[in-house]
Amino acid sequence: MKKIIPAVLAAVMFAQQPASAFCGFYVAKTDATLLNKASQVIVTRDGNRNVVTMSSDFQGDVKDFAMVVPVPVVLKRNQIRVKERSIFEKFNDYTAPRMAEYYDPEICPRTLADTTYFYAYNFATTTGNATVLLDYKSVQGVKVEAQYKVDEYDVVILSATESGGLKTWLLQNGYKIPDKAEEVLNPYIASNMKFFVVKANMDEIRRRNPYVSNGVFPLRPIQIEFESPKFMLPIRLGMANATESQDMVVYLLSRKGRIETTNYRTVGVPTNMDVPVFVADKFTDFYHKVYQRALNKNERNAVFLEYAWDVTPQNPVPCDPCVGTPLYVNDLHDAGASWASVSGPNTGQVYITRLHVTYDRAHYPQDLMFQETPNRENFQARYVRHIPPRYSGFSCYEGQRYLRQLNERRLTELENYKQLTGENASGAMEYLHQFDNQLRAFTAEEKARNEREKQNEIIPTGGGSNHDNNNNLPMLLLSILTLTVVFFALSRTRLTVAS
Repeated sequence: MKKIIPAVLAAVMFAQQPASAFCGFYVAKTDATLLNKASQVIVTRDGNRNVVTMSSDFQGDVKDFAMVVPVPVVLKRNQIRVKERSIFEKFNDYTAPRMAEYYDPEICPRTLADTTYFYAYNFATTTGNATVLLDYKSVQGVKVEAQYKVDEYDVVILSATESGGLKTWLLQNGYKIPDKAEEVLNPYIASNMKFFVVKANMDEIRRRNPYVSNGVFPLRPIQIEFESPKFMLPIRLGMANATESQDMVVYLLSRKGRIETTNYRTVGVPTNMDVPVFVADKFTDFYHKVYQRALNKNERNAVFLEYAWDVTPQNPVPCDPCVGTPLYVNDLHDAGASWASVSGPNTGQVYITRLHVTYDRAHYPQDLMFQETPNRENFQARYVRHIPPRYSGFSCYEGQRYLRQLNERRLTELENYKQLTGENASGAMEYLHQFDNQLRAFTAEEKARNEREKQNEIIPTGGGSNHDNNNNLPMLLLSILTLTVVFFALSRTRLTVAS
């Protein structure tokens, strides 16, 4: 019997804090302070084709929202799309770190089959509008390559010959940019990169949200598509206005297999370990500690693998356990995996890799560079808890043996908790000795049983028994017979001598 328990795991660990979208830096038209905190991005790679979907987790008045992302080419209008936020919910829920839960079989009395009950605990195309040309001020060295209106966003694509000119263009066109942005822009300009600049179109947003009176509206993700031999994500711009490290979760889709970073180490988070039962009640906090400990042990400059799996629709085991709604073909197509299919000679394999990175200027001087690998080994951040029987007591002999084994198992679980988090679990002693009373209650009975078993094995002494006499009778008869023969022989000898 298998059942899934739905739950919410904040896989992006800082999602409740003020967050910003993707890894570009934000610019504001007012003096509002905008800080990047967390982001999610889906990257689909097929040959040189790249499809990048960027989450918009910006919190605040959307009139202050803007985003700048380096891109290798001037994007055409049909290469820019707006997606629904549910795409990230699906990918996150499906690939998030998870807890598997197993129920120990009932013991006393044995009225239920010896069955293990399995549970999973988880912390779980729009049409374009006509182009509207905006009156941007020109700055020498900066060229407006293209501009589009894409649903609730105004998009302009720029090229620049030097960072000072790009900074001036942004300032003169009403954007407030971080003080450190200019030095971060230089490498992209030197590489002849273009700049994908997005800001919210307030009129369109109000039309779509007529019943929201304040300026806080949900912003939908933006998806771009382009051809490039480079397989990378720009993160340096995201650090231009950051006061501390930032979290980013990247979902990477490929035909081949697992995707890894080439300029930073890709490390799997600790996984497949038994943990105390109570961890499920605070799984988000637990996993945050696990991740932070792994981050510190790797000197804060590794990229962490949290999930890797073949999610081809025909795959009969797409996860273990599955913690969210399966990703259907339409979901994969929505993320750019257009080759995915459910029938035909080539069903189009899709392999998803989930990477988690916490980056800052000190430890990540370069953008993330990726490579596809043939490694198709499954991986997931998975932690296991075991639930004792619920419906029977432990008064039978087997129940007492189980409780002693349970104490040993729980000691291992607590040791695993410390190894994973670097700290002792609160309430550890209470957890370890939870069933001590049940053990003490039957100690006398168990001792009496052992004494009875020992008594049955002891041979009585003093006086013997009929059984013992019967065993000694043959030896006695043999001795008498031997003495008779000897006496008879001696008598014959004397008679012979006398005659």
